[in-house]
Amino acid sequence: MILALIIAGEIGFWVAIVGGLAARYLLRAKRLGAALLVCAPLIDVVLLVAVVAHLSSGAAASWHHGLAALYIGFSLAYGHRMIVWADTRFAQRFADGPAPTKLTGWSYTKKCWGDVLRTLGAIAVASGILALITWWVNDLSRTEALTQWYRVLGIVLAIDFIWALSYTIFPRKPAEAPSVTHKVAGAPT
Repeated sequence: MILALIIAGEIGFWVAIVGGLAARYLLRAKRLGAALLVCAPLIDVVLLVAVVAHLSSGAAASWHHGLAALYIGFSLAYGHRMIVWADTRFAQRFADGPAPTKLTGWSYTKKCWGDVLRTLGAIAVASGILALITWWVNDLSRTEALTQWYRVLGIVLAIDFIWALSYTIFPRKPAEAPSVTHKVAGAPT
């Protein structure tokens, strides 16, 4: 049940974002677009309430419950950025907005380290949710599956840290512009 709710939540998140942006750019209905975009974080609240209610009813925690905590943490930390990412592309496609810029060099490295901080925030939220659910249920035999997620969260942070470190050592280079060759009339090919 919880896994299906997580999947429905992820689908609902993107439906709210795409619907909000479609209303904003295609229908020119800015208020409707804003209302739909506000629905995206509300989906996380519904998911959290469902997880707590399910465990409060006596269910034993499974990896799905931990996944819900992880999803909520990352949705809170990265949700706004995902909306901005989608908004930039919608604006470019449907409102003659500027093309998104591809970061290189130190700009990309700074973004990577910012992502490490964002991931740390997401992990803090997910860990807090896991700890609160464990405390709320107050039965370690029913919440044992939740404690295994702390290791996963540590691995996620380590991967993000290594990613940022690699771009600190080897910064992303700008893409080379394609070379243009000119044909001279009458020249052999």
